[in-house]
Amino acid sequence: MGGETQAKPTSQYPKLSAGPVGQQIRSIYRSRLDQFTSTGQYERNNLLSMVEDGRSSGDNSVKLKVYNVPNLARPSFKEATSKCEEYRHTKIGESFGPSWSTHWFHITLTVPPKFQKKDHLEFHWDAGNEGMIWTEEGEPLQGLTGGDRIEWIFPQSWKDGKEHVFYIEMACNKMFGSAPGGDSIQPPVPDSRYQLTRADIVAINMDARQLFVDFWIIKGKPVFNAAREFPSDSWESHEALQVANAIIDAFDPGNPSSVLKGREIAKRYLGKDIDSEKVYQNDNQPLVYGVGHCHIDTCWLWPWAETKRKVARSWANQCDLLDRYPEHRFVASQAQQYKWLKQDYPSLFDRVKAKVKKGTFHPIGGSWVEHDTNMPSGESLVRQFIYGQRFFESHFGERCTTFWLPDTFGYSGQLPQICRLAGMSRFLTQKLSWNNINKFPHTTFNWVALDGSQVLCHMPPSETYTAEAHFGDVKRSIQQHKSMDQDATSLLVFGKGDGGGGPLFQHIEKLRRCRGVSDKIGLLPRIKMGESVDDFFAKLEKKAESGTKYVTWYGELYFELHRGTYTTQSNNKLGNRKSEVLLHDIEVLATLASLSSENGSYKYPKADIDDLWEMVLLCQFHDCLPGSSIRMCYDDSDKVYAEIENRGQKLIKDALFALGFYDKKSEGSNLWAVNTLPWHREEIMALPSLLPANARTYALVKANQCIPPDGPSTKLEHSATVREIKKGVFQLQNPYYKVEVTNGYMTSLIDLSIDREVIPRGAKANQFVIFDDKPLYWQAWDVEVYHLETRKELQSGETKIVEEGPDRVSVVTETKISEKSWVKTTISLAASGSGGPSYIEIQSEVEWRETMKFLKVEFPVDIVNTEASYETQFGITRRPTHYNTSWDMAKFEVCCHKWADLSENGFGVSILNDSKYGFATVGNVMRLSLIRAPKAPDADADMGRHHIRYAILPHTGSVDSNVVRTAANFNNPMRFCYRPANSPYPSLLNSINLTGSPSLILDTVKRGEDDEDVSRGEFAGRKGRSVILRIYDSLGGKSRGTIKTTLPVRRAWKTNVLEDDLDEVKIEKGEIKIELRPFEVATFRLQL
Repeated sequence: MGGETQAKPTSQYPKLSAGPVGQQIRSIYRSRLDQFTSTGQYERNNLLSMVEDGRSSGDNSVKLKVYNVPNLARPSFKEATSKCEEYRHTKIGESFGPSWSTHWFHITLTVPPKFQKKDHLEFHWDAGNEGMIWTEEGEPLQGLTGGDRIEWIFPQSWKDGKEHVFYIEMACNKMFGSAPGGDSIQPPVPDSRYQLTRADIVAINMDARQLFVDFWIIKGKPVFNAAREFPSDSWESHEALQVANAIIDAFDPGNPSSVLKGREIAKRYLGKDIDSEKVYQNDNQPLVYGVGHCHIDTCWLWPWAETKRKVARSWANQCDLLDRYPEHRFVASQAQQYKWLKQDYPSLFDRVKAKVKKGTFHPIGGSWVEHDTNMPSGESLVRQFIYGQRFFESHFGERCTTFWLPDTFGYSGQLPQICRLAGMSRFLTQKLSWNNINKFPHTTFNWVALDGSQVLCHMPPSETYTAEAHFGDVKRSIQQHKSMDQDATSLLVFGKGDGGGGPLFQHIEKLRRCRGVSDKIGLLPRIKMGESVDDFFAKLEKKAESGTKYVTWYGELYFELHRGTYTTQSNNKLGNRKSEVLLHDIEVLATLASLSSENGSYKYPKADIDDLWEMVLLCQFHDCLPGSSIRMCYDDSDKVYAEIENRGQKLIKDALFALGFYDKKSEGSNLWAVNTLPWHREEIMALPSLLPANARTYALVKANQCIPPDGPSTKLEHSATVREIKKGVFQLQNPYYKVEVTNGYMTSLIDLSIDREVIPRGAKANQFVIFDDKPLYWQAWDVEVYHLETRKELQSGETKIVEEGPDRVSVVTETKISEKSWVKTTISLAASGSGGPSYIEIQSEVEWRETMKFLKVEFPVDIVNTEASYETQFGITRRPTHYNTSWDMAKFEVCCHKWADLSENGFGVSILNDSKYGFATVGNVMRLSLIRAPKAPDADADMGRHHIRYAILPHTGSVDSNVVRTAANFNNPMRFCYRPANSPYPSLLNSINLTGSPSLILDTVKRGEDDEDVSRGEFAGRKGRSVILRIYDSLGGKSRGTIKTTLPVRRAWKTNVLEDDLDEVKIEKGEIKIELRPFEVATFRLQL
């Protein structure tokens, strides 16, 4: 009205309804997704029906011959292929065994005509066990794992219709050994059989295989995918469900174009660059960095011999994947495994070296093995890094900067200091995510050692070192991140592990799609491939340099699980302690002998010492020393420790001979006691049986002094006595202690120097107690808190006097544990000298035939403190004696080294031991753990005879140097040997002394690694000769001292543990003044 109107655009919205449209029932449409990629009734009509485009087997295409290797031997390729006459025909369906046996297959492959035009051919092999593919010429190509990695892409040139030969070495064990059923930690069965189910040429439809991975990420398995991992009410989850259903709707079985259409639909959600490394090539900032890894336990559910093959199989696989996927980066630790590869698979080692040089294969960790860090001595931890770093640097040109220990059962509070001294400022683990009482509160943090040294630590929030690279793994890398206030980035460590294998191609493909989802859809944290672990830590360090203050954690990273590993396989732990002591003595004596003029032909036995150290370090692997491996591993380690003992004693003998000592008495020779510890000693010792029959059995022996030919006959000023003061009650006494023993228990222990009773009224010390020991699952590993509620006291039998003095007195008591088990305990008290404090020594011989029991011995003491002290590597760890919080209660079983101590102001008691590591102090009760009886993975763990030594050392004041030194003496007896009667004591044995603060311990004396007369050629030799001294503060205070030496020292340096010169130190008249921080470990190089 009143003017023209402007026409509006016509809507295309239909006027009439075309028909009813219902709302999707989400649960039904989501459940439908499982049909598309599952086996079962729909398998012939879903996507799986198109992944394979043909399969050929049988003699016309795959001819099989087999050589069944006898006697569980593992022959080399050359040995196996030389047995041509022993190969026989075999076929799919045959079974092979028994467990741990090896079978070599000669395979002749001929591609049939109908397959020769196919784009992508693979050889599939599956016998449910492990194997290695070898070329006809003997080159190891690729590992095989039943059910996981069964495909091998053989050369395109083999599509010529001709016969082509290769070999497969079959190992009759699974990735996790040979346990029965589905429980991998049960003892392996000896007669497993493995059926060959596939030996086929397979044509693969690569588009269908790629669509399978697309669908896996969008819909995937029942968990770990976009449709289920995104919040159910989110647009991202809804869209994933729509895309997945659209793919199914588009699929037409047998129609290749429907597969291509499905892929296009998938890219609506995943992005367009998911088929190559280009998916990572944009400027979008990632939060998660993916790195491939293959954790290979150096032994566990398989022996060392099988580990060597696992390393080759796994790393060959990764070399192949590194060629196929440019973004792939792979890390591998443990110098021992690289050395095995070099020795047994030299051509494969060269392939690895080429990848290292290219920057795609990354040696990491810096240690010889991924070792336990609770029980090895401080020097052992140092040697892990010396031998590891020297191997990596000499073979790959670089040292490691990241300590890599994802699976070890707790971490010593001195590790950050030792890491820094070994050139590493970074640390990665994740094991504390297994804590079963308290949740560890940090992801990225500064970990601070006892001396104040720190490393930057990262614990991947995906909480695994064997991630399957699922959608959910990427999501949890941020969702479970606990340090986002400081930095939100994280590492995702993925790949098959523990038993080896490493990443599969599917892992890398899945991560490409996860990145595509992040860029295209959002919400999922953005992941990036193509950078190294060192690149990741470098970014964190750069943030610290720019002002980011990461949270701190001081002291040990105590693992709230696997506490039983301080005790399991106790003879193995005894071998470790004895070997560490033996190597200490070898190095001290060999160093001095190499500087001696008495025998100029003596050469420092560097090669032998290296061999022995490498054996000790190998046995400290985190499933060997802790006692969590199968019986075969301990059969192996028993032999290793026996070899260390035999070879080590010969090296001691050779060094002493070079210094003018003999192990056998000759006419005119005198007996001497050689002390390898750096302080004066006077001790009551059992004399050699070679002395005259009328000589005394024991005597007060002074270190480094001659013992008369007839033995010491001078009566001691302070003797020991024993008497039965009333029926069944025995009193042992020397000038320091008066002990009453009733039925094997100590009912009274008086420290006569201050007239103080140590044992509370009515209590019993040296009381054996036994506990039921049935953890939730991990038998050899765990002891759970509820075991304490099953405590039972063992009742002892009659006590008898067996030694009546005057040098030493002893009483013995037998205690019945069960019908099959018993313990015979000897309590001894020696006369005293002036060389150090006395102690009450206990020796227990145990016959142990129990099942899931735990034997301990208790010492209630009349002392009150909320903390107890425990020797650890190069220092002391203090832990609660109460259960105030769950963090306190979690430490109901802890690790100690040579002593544990409970002190109050003015007085304390230490319990010494010669090979035990498990301990607990609850209130005023000190409890030493002795023997366990788990039945998995070794059904015979700890069964048999045990000999155990421990001692009670009361002392005035708090923990002091007397405790530290007495425990060292207890573990390292002086050595008897002979020397011509008129020969003076070699001055060289007193040529290095440390004075000043008694808390300073001279722990190690050795020759320089690269001295020109010692070097094995890994690096350029250093001119002249040098002596290395390792000194630490043992009590936790600033310590000053003086190194005094009569050696012709020209110059001296403070070095790191790798013996790189740092600061030159001043030397005047053979004296070097030193000052150490509390618990500092310092290394000095004296250049002669």
